[in-house]
Amino acid sequence: MKNQNNSLVLAYSGGLDTSYCIKYLSLEGWNVHAVSINTGGFDKEEIHKMEQQAYTLGATSFQCIDAVESYYEKYIRFLIYGNVLRNNTYPLCVSAERMFQAVEIAKVAQQLNVNAIAHGSTGAGNDQVRFDLAFNVLCPEIKIITPIRDQQLSRQEEVDFLKHHGFEWTTQKAKYSINKGIWGTSVGGAETLTSHQYLPEEAWPTPIDKTEETKVRLHFLKGELVGVNEQVFDHPLSAIQYLQSIAAPYGIGRDIHVGDTIIGIKGRVGFEAAAPLIILKAHHLLEKHILGKWQAYWKEQLANWYGMMLHEGQYLDPVMRNIEGFLENTQQQITGEVFVKLYPHRFELQGIHSDFDKMQQQKGQYGEMNEGWTGEDVKGFTKILANHFSSPVKELVS
Repeated sequence: MKNQNNSLVLAYSGGLDTSYCIKYLSLEGWNVHAVSINTGGFDKEEIHKMEQQAYTLGATSFQCIDAVESYYEKYIRFLIYGNVLRNNTYPLCVSAERMFQAVEIAKVAQQLNVNAIAHGSTGAGNDQVRFDLAFNVLCPEIKIITPIRDQQLSRQEEVDFLKHHGFEWTTQKAKYSINKGIWGTSVGGAETLTSHQYLPEEAWPTPIDKTEETKVRLHFLKGELVGVNEQVFDHPLSAIQYLQSIAAPYGIGRDIHVGDTIIGIKGRVGFEAAAPLIILKAHHLLEKHILGKWQAYWKEQLANWYGMMLHEGQYLDPVMRNIEGFLENTQQQITGEVFVKLYPHRFELQGIHSDFDKMQQQKGQYGEMNEGWTGEDVKGFTKILANHFSSPVKELVS
């Protein structure tokens, strides 16, 4: 395809920021190719509405790439293997998704041979770094355009601009910034800009309509969720979606994450991620029964580093592939069932069953009996273990 200097690819989500970008850039004379990377947040009806909206706003073309399976294979399964929770809270709902979308958008831009790539990030968040970094690494020859960041626009200014050009964006629709994907939904609004206000009930995408407690059994095969209760699925994605449909109506997985951004300021965002949180905690429990002491220790260190690097846009660093290899290798025996009980706003991990459960090895039962050693063995062991303590230790505790 011959390069056209007035053509660009816009990373398009259908939200306020990227809708503004289509209208603004088209008025500036660009042929805007709106490209959405579906990571599990859009159904067919939503995609159809996004397409209509894109053309109404002035897009030259629209395409929505279904990349959910690739997203799972390249990103999500490693987050599960690593039990990755940012600040022990946040399952990287948007962090991983944005990095993946940025990489896929770069591929499309190269295929279309455009002169520029645009995205709707503001100048105050992490996404701008993730997108810019991916584009600079994968297609440094392509110009990056960021209207919202460059013009320092408020959401109300964007709404007013669209209204001026004949496109109504309701105040209620603009009140909360919601990003939905297979690995959770983020919610940002006026409340999350404070340090003390919680999101109101109407801000959460999934209403609570379940109150009776229920039990679920999660089936893991080599670290991946493959079944829920009696249902076995062809792909872990289907299992994740099914568990989400069961647990989300309880209000499980709602929280507000507070953390350090890439740009050096604190950030606060709400999220709901029922299935991800249950899966991560259930998977971790299964690992505690199966992995050895030092396997678990080093896995935790590397997984925490992996989550930090992914969150901060460093996914393309080769060390990430090295860590993924380690994480995958640790999952060879992570097979079994985890029993979970669901309640409104919370869940309980009640136990596991696995053929690889080290608790069931008949060398002893903690606090009860031992068969693999004698009391004399312990006496000798502890005496030798004490040899490396020097005499000053006594002075320190006296």
